[in-house]
This record gives sequence, structure tokens and C-alpha cells, in this order.
Amino acid sequence: MKSIYIHLASFAFSLQSFAQPLPRVTPEQVGMSTPHLQYADSAILKAIAEDGIPGAVLAVVRHGKMAYLKAYGNRRVAPVKEAMTVNTIFDMASCSKPIGTALSIHILAERGKLRLLDPVSFYIPDFKGWVSADGKQKKTIRIADLLTHSSGLPSYVQPAEITKKYGASTPEALMKYICSCPRDFEPETQSQYSCLNYITLQRIIEKVSGMTLRDFTRRNIFDVLGMNHTDYLPCRQDAKGMWINSSDAVWASTTKDDWRNLIAPTEQQKNGQVLCGQVHDPLARIILGGISGNAGIFSCAEDLAVLCAALQNGGQWNGRRVLGALTVKAMRSVPRTTAVLGRTPGWNNFADYASNNGDYFGRDTYGHTGYTGTSIVIDPDNDTSVILLINAVHPTDTHSVVRLRSLVANVVAVAIR
Repeated sequence: MKSIYIHLASFAFSLQSFAQPLPRVTPEQVGMSTPHLQYADSAILKAIAEDGIPGAVLAVVRHGKMAYLKAYGNRRVAPVKEAMTVNTIFDMASCSKPIGTALSIHILAERGKLRLLDPVSFYIPDFKGWVSADGKQKKTIRIADLLTHSSGLPSYVQPAEITKKYGASTPEALMKYICSCPRDFEPETQSQYSCLNYITLQRIIEKVSGMTLRDFTRRNIFDVLGMNHTDYLPCRQDAKGMWINSSDAVWASTTKDDWRNLIAPTEQQKNGQVLCGQVHDPLARIILGGISGNAGIFSCAEDLAVLCAALQNGGQWNGRRVLGALTVKAMRSVPRTTAVLGRTPGWNNFADYASNNGDYFGRDTYGHTGYTGTSIVIDPDNDTSVILLINAVHPTDTHSVVRLRSLVANVVAVAIR
């Protein structure tokens, strides 16, 4: 037994020792222009001054190196001000879909545990397919349809609706709703961005792997790449109705003070509480306790930069592999069956909400955004990634960063010489 503990301890130490950020270089060392990148600084600072966003962190990755990393403004403005830092950890919101849920599905597919063409009902027997209004036509909803948002599932459901319908806001009640709710269209004929797609994928991941989504991503993605400041943060309400975390973040043991001090807070609640470390998305927070397929990951620019570098390097970084090269290519490519819809099995290529890609990156560029203000853009042809992290819903959900994301992406693209 003692030898087992020693082995586990040495394994944990090896993961900690691997943890290292990308090499930092000047933009010129990777074929970019510093003076041009500074236009991004101006755009972000203008948004802080005029649009009221608290602050931001921008990271630009090229050729596996950190070419640009800057913090702007504040990460907290209520109840006190705290300056933004480059190591600030953000609620990634829907960026959790590709970097947690979709990657996990592809890892399981690589290991022969599932197929993207498998019917969802193979794993969730009560899950209904699509039936035409006259009942004469039927079509199966498959895992690939969930990944590409072409399943026909509704976009969202509020926790209050689940409570009203089933008497409780529980994961089981939510899944019961997803299994039987009306499908909005025939699979693969339209695209409708849906958090319910990725919550369904979470259930499949957990059933196939026998682990929670948090544990699976930690063991197979974040630990592998040394992303030691990336985690799902379980939460619950206490007796006073305040949201509290029910377990520590993975970086708690390496943080001198309260591990939440590194996190950019999000929205102030009606009771006055400012969420900080408790996921902003209502389904993820209220029903799924912080671990959800649609949202819930907290991460920082340097961790995300390592992930982007790995995806740009055929699925591996510094000798640690998370995906095969062909899987990465498939994950960032729009399937032929839904070619006009613009979504890949996990990312967004040219569908709605893809304006964060900007106007000048290549046609193969893919990425994702998060409601809280987060954004990832990856151009595989120019080997360049843009990570823009903003807590735009702090202290109130009144700021839009849609235009700013495009402005920054354009500046970075044109900075390539």
C-alpha cells in the first residue's frame, strides 16, 4: 500500500513539474509586428473607457510561442477595485464546450468507446429522436448532431421551468426534459446553438467513462498538458442562499492566499453577492452544481495558450498528447453532411456567433466564445491563436464585447508579416 502512495505522489509531482507556460518571445521573433499589435491595446483600452467593461487579458500564440500577453484595466470593480493581471482566471462560460466537453468526446472516440455516428439513445435509452408533425417521418439524433448543434434540441431551458414541470431542479429532471422536449427541426437540416446539446454530451461522457466530467477532463486533458490553473469548480447554495464552492480548485494547494483571489468575478446577484468561482450560467450553477457540459470551466490565458499550441501541433505539446493529428483536423473541420451550417464537431467555423474570428484570418479559422466575455480564435493555416478574456458581465450583465472581439482579431491577423 505504501508503494502505491509513493507512486501516486511521484506521478502528481511529475505533472506539477511539467507545468510550464509557453516560451515568451517578441512578436518579431515569430514574424509579427509589435507596433501593429499595439492597436489591439488601443481598442481594448477604448472599450474599457467607453463601454464600461472592467478589464481584459489578451494572449497571442504563434508557432508554439507566446508572442503577446497583456492585462488591461481591472478584474474586479465591485465592491472594491482590483487590477487585472495576466494570470487572472476567468469563467470560460461556453468556451467550456470545445475545451472540455468536445475534446472529451473525441478522446473517447479515439479509444474505441463510442462513435460520432452513434445514436444518442444508445447511451441514453429515453432520449427521443425527431418525428415529423404528421408522425410519418422519423430521424435519429446522433452524437455528431449534438457536437455541431444540428440536433434540433431547443437552445436553452431556465431552471425555473424545470422546477415547475418536474417539481425539482435536479440533473435527473433536466435530463428527463432534454429526452422528451419537442425537437425544433429535423436533424442536420438547420443549426441552432444549444446548451442542451452539450449537457447531453456530458451525460454520455460520464456514462461511458465512469467518471465525472471534471475528473475526466482533469486526467485526460488538463493534467496531461500541465494546465494547472484550469478546473470545473463545484458549487451550491448555503442556508442563507449564498453561492459557495463545495470543493477547492486544483490550484488551491499552490496559492498562498484564498484560491478565489485569482478569479475575475462575474455578475452581482439580487441578494448582493458577486459571483466569484461559482459558474455564471444558471443551468450549470443551479442544476448541475458547477460541473456541466455547456459551461463551468475556469481557466487563464497561459493555460489556454498551451491548449491552443497543442491543437496547432497535431494534438500534442512538449511530448504530451491529448488528441491524434487526424482527430484535431476532423474536430476543426465542418462535416460534409452539414457543410452549409458552418459548425465543426466542437468549434465554430462560420456559423452564427463566429464574428470573433474577424475579417482577415484564413478560411479554416475556428474558435468559440463564452457569454461572460471569453473568446478563442485559432487560424491553423497561419499557426496563430488569439485568446481574449473579459469578465464582461461584471458587475452587471450590460456590456457587449462582440465588436471588440472582431477588432482585436483583425489587428492580430494583420500583424502577421
